Amino acid sequence: MPSLIATVFSSALLLSSAQFSEPAITNSTVEEQRLDAAWLMMPQVLSRFEPLVNNLRLELQHTEHSRELAPRLRLHGEQLWQQATYQARTNPNYDDRALYWARLMMTQTLRQWCQQHPPCVHLPLLLEALELSSRGQLTIRFAKDSDVRILLTGFDPFLLDRNLNQSNPSGVTALMLDGWVFQQDGRQIEVQTAMIPVRFADFDQGMIEQLLIPLLQEQSIDLLLTVSMGRQHFDLEHFPGRRRSAEAPDNLNVYTGGSASNPVLPQLDGTPLAGPEFVAYSLPYQAMMQAEGRFQINDNRSVTTLERGEFAAQSLTELADQTAVQGGGGGYLSNEISYRSILLRDRYAPRLPVGHIHTPRIAAFEPETTAAIVQQIKQMIRLAAASHPQTAEADSDK
Repeated sequence: MPSLIATVFSSALLLSSAQFSEPAITNSTVEEQRLDAAWLMMPQVLSRFEPLVNNLRLELQHTEHSRELAPRLRLHGEQLWQQATYQARTNPNYDDRALYWARLMMTQTLRQWCQQHPPCVHLPLLLEALELSSRGQLTIRFAKDSDVRILLTGFDPFLLDRNLNQSNPSGVTALMLDGWVFQQDGRQIEVQTAMIPVRFADFDQGMIEQLLIPLLQEQSIDLLLTVSMGRQHFDLEHFPGRRRSAEAPDNLNVYTGGSASNPVLPQLDGTPLAGPEFVAYSLPYQAMMQAEGRFQINDNRSVTTLERGEFAAQSLTELADQTAVQGGGGGYLSNEISYRSILLRDRYAPRLPVGHIHTPRIAAFEPETTAAIVQQIKQMIRLAAASHPQTAEADSDK
């Protein structure tokens, strides 16, 4: 049988081939267009991984044809991810921004190379290889002797037109905890992580499904935590909703098209995402709420529906005839990654504990606050792992 990583990578290339029928666009994206301003504002951040970007530039200078580039771009992306996670673990500065901006420098460099080597028909595949590998999505490997295997996802910085130097505590958490191994009650616990883009298109094209389905089908993980930046305190989002209603743009300045009065359905491979209006958190939230630290941890059951407005739901049964406007995580991609991951759990691994953690928000870059957030998440993970293999207390709410 092919390895899990090979399967995921092959699926990525097939997905990319299917979703791009027009000639590849080589112009810089909205995200890449912010690079000049970012260099002026924070050159010390953007220069951190510049040697890796220069290695890619040098390789492209000696490349004439795009057809052989995908495996090499995957290696460049993996090196970037490995260097970012290594630095986060060994010399923690609680900063995820260098990885984000270095990836954009690499994708912009690749587009510029394609402009000079037309027709660059393989560009979608090449970008996909670079994106997935530099996000850790192709290198999720657990040690054979790990008793409890935990996957955690974080997000890129976002709302960059408000704060160009914005960091994201969820991304910092993903960088710092990738490969974390600890012993607890005679068992070895291992954490692997991946980074998720703040772009609606990636969700609509199936990135979350592409990442998680092989892991769920092969029973490769025992706990799944999705993490994003949220409100004043920690929120464990109990009832994610199906629809988009947020008015904030993604990192490409694309809007949901939905609103509080007209929430819209996400897409999956060109069709509306099928599923119930709400799904339920299944991590051991009562145990996780005992994690000590600077911030309060809430079991957030607040939802908003077209029929009843905002209220605190107590069960999925109570939500059965409602139309989602906002889940506990809102109407943006934080809510959506939680919804999609739990939906997949319900289909492929119904006893797997899965849930979303909204971290306290930070203004731009606050390393001391982010350090406190990461430490409290580590405590939550320890408490969640201690409850395994008991499925989760939240299952009783269904």
